[in-house]
Amino acid sequence: MKLQNRLKLLQQLADYLNKNDTNWGETILKAQQFNAWFIPEFVQLAVHNIHNNFLQPQILQQWIQHYHIDDNTGGKNVGIVMAGNIPLVGFHDFLCVFLAGHQCSIKLSSKDEVLMQHIISLLHQWAPELQQQIVVAPMLKGCDAYIATGSNNSARYFDYYFGQYPSIIRRNRTSVAVLSGNESPEELDRLSDDIHLYFGLGCRNVTKLYVPRGYDFVPLLNSFNRYQYFLEHHKYKNNYDYCLSIQIMNNRFYMTNGSTLLLENAPVFTPVSQVHYEYFTDAETLQETLKADQNIQCIVGAGVPFGAAQSPGIMDYADGVDTMQFLLGL
Repeated sequence: MKLQNRLKLLQQLADYLNKNDTNWGETILKAQQFNAWFIPEFVQLAVHNIHNNFLQPQILQQWIQHYHIDDNTGGKNVGIVMAGNIPLVGFHDFLCVFLAGHQCSIKLSSKDEVLMQHIISLLHQWAPELQQQIVVAPMLKGCDAYIATGSNNSARYFDYYFGQYPSIIRRNRTSVAVLSGNESPEELDRLSDDIHLYFGLGCRNVTKLYVPRGYDFVPLLNSFNRYQYFLEHHKYKNNYDYCLSIQIMNNRFYMTNGSTLLLENAPVFTPVSQVHYEYFTDAETLQETLKADQNIQCIVGAGVPFGAAQSPGIMDYADGVDTMQFLLGL
């Protein structure tokens, strides 16, 4: 398919996602039935970001020009193993492969099967010839290259099966925030978004805070109050109750606004509903350490603005690996 035809299809998809279509609304509700974490509010947020940050004509044109993509690029069969921790998290990988001109062989996550399958079915409907170029398969075999996203455990299997091919294999990552203590109420509200959007399940969600000695946590805890409605979500509440009971039984100090726990703890990874913090004294040394940490996706407050963690741009590649450059170099 010619590049301009691919761009026209992406514009058609953008228009579809931007309107209140009955079929799309039913698909969003169906997605929540299959995965209770995919509440309509967060599905719509993911779609909003895709529409505004990925599918705008000017953004796509600049992307194409940056990499010199044309009708002669592509031609390989690229297998994509998609994650499913947040809605449509695998869309960016698909977009890269599709726009680069490669064939997509996609292994959908069982957690995010409904939304991606609907989008792929739409593209097949609008351009039947894509049924050979975009293929959903239960297993990926015989591809020229692979992009696989999963846990640290699944990454070992990906290395075994795909390591002999050109591949991008992603493991567990999370995000952190560095605070000065001088943040405005608005910045704290935006940081609360970075922590709570998608229930904190994304690799770009902030799960650990680095704060100076003497930091006042009360304004931060107050900023969490906008997300107290999470307690109405049974999965989240079960996590919160469990984490809280562990702290109480172990007689550990904790802080909470009633729906999110704050604990002084070293690990950057945390359970749902729990945020860790650690004190620091030297900001420069801290940032150098964090930048070298392979577990960290992005650093909010020291590079990524507050509130922007879950709104990546089209060239904000996961794990800092340029997916498009990888695809064009096959």
